[in-house]
Amino acid sequence: MTGTSPVRPVSRRGLLTGGTLAAGGALTGAAAFATTRTGRGGRQAADATPVASVGSLVEPFYGPRQAGVATEPQAHASFVALTLQAGVDRAALGRMLRLLTDDAARLTQGQPALADTEAELGLLPARLTVTFGFGPGLYRAAGVDDRRPASVTDLPAFRVDRLQPAWSGGDLLLQLCADDAITVAHAQRVLLKDSRPFATVRWVQQGFRRSPGVEPSGHTQRNLFGQLDGTANPRPGTPMDSAVFVPDGPAWLRDSTTLVVRRISMNLETWDLLGRADRELAVGRRLDTGAPLTGSAEHDEPDFAATGPDGLTVIPDFSHVTRAHVTDDRLKILRRPYNYDGLPNADGHADAGLIFTSYQADIARQFLPIQRRLADRDLLNEWTTPIGSAVFAVPPGCPPGGWIGEQVLG
Repeated sequence: MTGTSPVRPVSRRGLLTGGTLAAGGALTGAAAFATTRTGRGGRQAADATPVASVGSLVEPFYGPRQAGVATEPQAHASFVALTLQAGVDRAALGRMLRLLTDDAARLTQGQPALADTEAELGLLPARLTVTFGFGPGLYRAAGVDDRRPASVTDLPAFRVDRLQPAWSGGDLLLQLCADDAITVAHAQRVLLKDSRPFATVRWVQQGFRRSPGVEPSGHTQRNLFGQLDGTANPRPGTPMDSAVFVPDGPAWLRDSTTLVVRRISMNLETWDLLGRADRELAVGRRLDTGAPLTGSAEHDEPDFAATGPDGLTVIPDFSHVTRAHVTDDRLKILRRPYNYDGLPNADGHADAGLIFTSYQADIARQFLPIQRRLADRDLLNEWTTPIGSAVFAVPPGCPPGGWIGEQVLG
C-alpha cells in the first residue's frame, strides 16, 4: 500500500486472520527505516516519515547541577537503587562513576553508549535524563563520610510507616526519566550492565505520568486518587533555587540537593467508597480544579481561618493541604512524583500508589517537619500507607570531560 492509497476499514476477521500479514508489514517498515538511515536501497530519505519531535528532544547532561531535578517531569521513570559489593572502595567507585557518567552523557544526547549491543535503541533520547543519588553507604565505602550532607541519613520511624526492605535503602540511585518507555528501558539496561562489577540491584521502582501532548506543558499531574499532586511546589527561578539547591559551600556540596524516595501504597478500593464531598474534605482541595476549598483556582492561597454556616472551618485541620502547607519558599520541597500500577490480585484489587520523590536543600529542615505533621493527623493516612523509604544526596553536575561524583571522591 502506498502513502496515497485509501485507508480500508479494519474488520474483526481481518484482525484475527491477518497476524502473518501484519508481522510482514512491520518487518517491511523496519527495513525501510533502516534503509533511510543508511542511505542504501531504492527509497529516498525524503520519502521517509519524519521522526516525531518528542523522540528527538534532548535535555542537557553537563552543567553545574544534575538534570532531572528542576527538569519538567517526563512521562516515564525508573528509580534503580544499587547496593555496593563488598570491597568496592573509593578508587573502584571512581571507575564505576566515570563509566556510568559516560553512558549517561551519550544516551541523553541520542548517542549509543560505548559497546552498546542495541545501539538503535539509543538514538531517540525523548528528553532522557539520568540523575545520580548517593546513599549513606556510598560515603562510608569511599571513606568520605565527612562529605555526606548531614541530613542524608535514615529517616526516623513514623507511626504510619509499614516499610518493606524490598523498597527501602540503597547505596547508589539511578533516576532515569524520559518521555518514552523504551528509552528508559534501554538506558536502564545499559547502566545496569556496566554497574555489575561494582554493585547489585537492591530495588527498582517504575512509574508514569501523563504522556507528552495529552495536556499542555506545565500542568500539575494527577495521582491515582484523581487529585492534582504538586500544586504547592516552589516556583521556578529564585524560589526553587533557594529551596532545592545548596547555594554555596565546598565544591562537593555547592549546587547539590537531597532526595527522599517514598513508595506509598494507595487503597483504591476503600477510596472508591467515598463520596466526592468526603474526598475533597480529606484533601482540602476541589478534585476538578485543584483549588483550595476556600478558593476558585488551583494556585489560590488557602484560607485556613474561613468558616462555613456550621461554624466549622471550611478546610479541616486534618486535611492534607492543611498538614502539608508551607508559606516560606525557603522551606518548601519540590515534589516530582510518579504513579505506579502493578498487577491486580485475583479479586481485581489494585496494587497501585505513588512513587513520591521530594527534592530539597536539607531534609531535616524542610522535609521532616512536613512529614511529621502528615504522619500525626493527615486524614489521607486512612487510604495511604508508606511501604518504602530511602534518602540520597544528589551531588553537583559536571562539565564535559568530568564525571558525576568527582567533587565528592576526588
